[in-house]
Formats: sequence, C-alpha cells, structure tokens
Amino acid sequence: MSAVTSPPGGAPSPAGTPRGTAPAAATTAVFVRIKLALLRNGLRQSTGRKAAYIASMVVTALFAALQLLGLIALRGHPQAAVVVVPAIALVALGWAVMPLFFASGDETLDPTRLVMLPLRPGAVVGSLLVSSLIGIGPAFTLVLAVGSVVALGHGAAGLSAGIVAVPLVLLVCVALSRAVAAANIRLLTSRRGRDLALLSGLFIAVGAQLLNLGVQKLSEPGGLRFLEPAADVLRLLPPASALDAVRAAGDGAYAAAAAQLALNGAALVLLLWWWRASLTRLMTAPDGSTLQAAAGPDRKPGGESSRLAALLPADRTGTVALRTLRYAWREPKSKAAWVTALAIGLLLPVVYAVQGNGSPYWACFAAGMLGLQMYNQFGQDTSAFWLVAQTISSPRDAYLELRGRAVALAFVALPYVTLVTLGFVAVLDRWDAFAESLGLSFGLLGAFLATGTLASVLYPYSIPQDSGFKNVAPGQTGQAWIGIVGGMLASAVLAAPLLAVTVWMHVADAHDWLWLLLPAGAAYGWAAAETALRVGAPRMASRLPEILTAVSRA
Repeated sequence: MSAVTSPPGGAPSPAGTPRGTAPAAATTAVFVRIKLALLRNGLRQSTGRKAAYIASMVVTALFAALQLLGLIALRGHPQAAVVVVPAIALVALGWAVMPLFFASGDETLDPTRLVMLPLRPGAVVGSLLVSSLIGIGPAFTLVLAVGSVVALGHGAAGLSAGIVAVPLVLLVCVALSRAVAAANIRLLTSRRGRDLALLSGLFIAVGAQLLNLGVQKLSEPGGLRFLEPAADVLRLLPPASALDAVRAAGDGAYAAAAAQLALNGAALVLLLWWWRASLTRLMTAPDGSTLQAAAGPDRKPGGESSRLAALLPADRTGTVALRTLRYAWREPKSKAAWVTALAIGLLLPVVYAVQGNGSPYWACFAAGMLGLQMYNQFGQDTSAFWLVAQTISSPRDAYLELRGRAVALAFVALPYVTLVTLGFVAVLDRWDAFAESLGLSFGLLGAFLATGTLASVLYPYSIPQDSGFKNVAPGQTGQAWIGIVGGMLASAVLAAPLLAVTVWMHVADAHDWLWLLLPAGAAYGWAAAETALRVGAPRMASRLPEILTAVSRA
C-alpha cells in the first residue's frame, strides 16, 4: 500500500495533488493490483474454491456464448428490441440486488476497510470503478451488451450509437452495484445483513420460479406480446435506454437516440455522486457501534413482547411459545427456515394456478411447509438446551414445554393457512371447495405437529451456528433424514383417514355435507397433535441427557 501514502523523506507531491495522498493514476493501479491479488489469493485458499471458481467461469462463458448467439440470431427481427431491452434491465436489476445478499463474497465491496488510508472519496470512486470492471460479472455484461448492439444496430448511425452505449451500460451497472453496496454497507456488515444473506437462497428460488413462468409464457405462440408493455416502459430507463438508442439511431431517430444516451450519461453521473456521498459519510462519520445510542423517547420495556404475550396463554405454555417466536425472529437460521416455509408455501400453489393446474387442494401445501418447522425443535437451542433441561423434572413439565413450542407454530400457521386457502379459492373461483380445503389443511397441519413432536424427541440433531448454509452437524445427516423423511411419510399416513372421508363424500355425492370437513379437520388435527404431545412428553423427560448430547455437537 506504499503507493497510496506520501513519498518518503517529505518529497513534494505531484502538482495539484494534496500532500499525503497519491495521484489518481497511481491509486487506480494499486486498486487494480489489489483486486487481482484478492482473486489470486482466493483461489489459493483451497482446491474446492478453485474448482468452484473455474466451474463458474466455464458455465458463465457457455451461457454468455449462447446468449451472444441468440442475440445475433435476433438481428433483423422486428421484435428484437422487445427482447433485448427487458433482458438488459433484468441484468441491471441483478447488479443492484446482488451486493445486498453476497456482500461478504467480495472484500472490495466494503469501503470501510479504506477509512484509515489517506485517500479522498473521489480517488476511491474512480479506482474502485476501474477495478470493479475485473471479474466474471462485468465480462458477462459486456458480452450481453455487445450482442444487444449487434441485434439492434443498423447502419453507421446505429454502430456509432452502439460504441457509446456498450461502455455506458457496463459503467451504469457497475456504478449502480457499488452505490447500493456503499449506501447499505453498515446494514450488510451487521447481524441483520447476515440474516439477509441467509435469505438469499429464498429470493433466488422465488426469482427462478417467476423466470420459469415468464419463459413458459414467452414460449407460447405470440408470447413476445407479453413483453411489449414492459419494454415500452424500460426503454425510457437506464441502462436499457442506452441500447434502445442503438435501435433509434438505426431507424433515423437521431434526436431520440441522443436524448437516451444523454439520459444514461446523467444516470451515471448521478450514481457516481451518490456513491461518493456514501463514501464521504462512511469515511468521516463515526461508527454508531462505538457511540451511545441517541436519547430517544421513553419506551415501555418489552412493549412489543408484552403485546405478543397478551395473545398467548399466561402460563408456561405461553412463556415457551413466546421464547420460540423470539428465536424464530432473531436467530438467522430459524428466521430463514420460517420465511422460506412461508414464501414457498404460497409460491408453489400460485405457480400451479398460473400454469393452469390449479386445485383448491394445493393450499394444503402451505400447511405442510409450516408443519415441517416442528421437526428438530431442540436443534435450534444447541448447547443452551441445558437451560431448558434444568426446568424439566417430570413428564408434566416436558408436556408443557412441547405444547408451548407447538402453540408457537400454530400461532403463525393457523391464520396463515387460512389466508392462503382463502386467497387460493378466490383466485380459482372455487368457493364451494373452501371448507373442505381448509379442513384438510388443518388436519394435515395437526399431523405434522404430531410427527414433528415425536421426531424432535426421538431423532434430535444439532444445527451448526457458524457453518453458513449447513443445517446438520457432521455425522448426524442420517439421523436428520430419518426424522424428517420418516416424519413426512408418517404425516401422510396419519392424514390418510381424513383424506379418505373426503374422497368418499365426493364419490357418494354428499356435496351438501362437505362443509363438515372444516370442523372435522380442525378436530382431527388437534386430536393428533395432542395425542403426540402426551405420548412424547414422558419420552422427552427420560431422554434429556441424550437430547442435550445430540443438539450440542458442533
């Protein structure tokens, strides 16, 4: 880092450069070397990381080549802009959101590492912008931008606009990513930021499903018409408007093309200004973690918890339920599991409905996804389970502990399943199936609560807290699979009588009595869960040492 400090011996700085800082060119060269060194040293850490990086390079190169060939094939197609403009907008969206989920994957995204160096924000912005052009993402964006120019450009005017548009698209995407990362770096390096990173898989899964639906729609005859409204809006927004300027210039609309390129230039300047302002604030303002919190209005201690506790039983069951809900909100992996269950439980029925395979019974999927959260109840406690074990001296205490955890899950699951079922039958316009669908959902939820209770007692396993996305401790994978897969199969068997009654009522043409499945399903689910609690409580009381040992493994 000697290139960014003052010259030795008090030698004068270059003309126009403040003493104690380096010229911009030298700073940029140092940042480029740092970026290359980070990439090189990262590959040296392990063979697995090197293999993953090489594999990602190969996959990205193949995908970029396919995209380039597809864009070249679009050349001359009357609806080429309808495809290209939303595609570039989607790439820009990826540049904007990726730092929010994977900030820890690139050390250069954290500008707070540069606070102690004698650098000015302007030099940091320019140097980081240049070094950010090194990597797989910028290379893929560059290939896509060049292919888009080939697809849309016609004549000398279109080619000239493309020469300007390609670097504008690349710089706007990179500057957008850096500005978002700098503006949110305090959040991303905090506990909430780590929570957000754990949820990245969920957002990727949801995005993949939405993309799958979009591809299916576009594959239909005349499917490109669905993109026309979006393309009409996106061609007015950077950086997609830069590529639409290529089309406009080729069609002879020189004024419109110039305006679109100027708009992208203004967007780049605005992003750089935002980025610089965020850097200035980060490099000059003290870290809030080192200061006392500003005095605010007096708050009643535990106000939010008190309101939640008022909705729960005023006994040990309510206390355990409140503690479980707090874990679900504060512990990153528990939060990720809950949010994933809530999202996928709603997403898959919607996907099937959009694909034309909708059925009111798909609402039961939401009950199953939430019911899975009952499995391995003690794994989230890890070694702290000994505090819980100290409070259990009889099967009655174990029963109240298990019941509190089941109540916490039901506290969220019952209204959620009701809302999902209500919304689903409304979308399908199958109000006649609401009662039976909700009754089946309640019965299935009770079955999962029952099997999850027994699996938690008989097959507990540890959830590593510092192992990224790993949710099972080494050596306990088989135990986890037995508990989860066996419990799911047992839940299906346990819910089979209720399903058999439903089928019989349809076959017997007893449609006027299908509404009875709602109270019957609720009663059946409650009875299954209550029976499992009473069966599992004595076993839990006698297996406390074994459970503690199982959930304490690192």
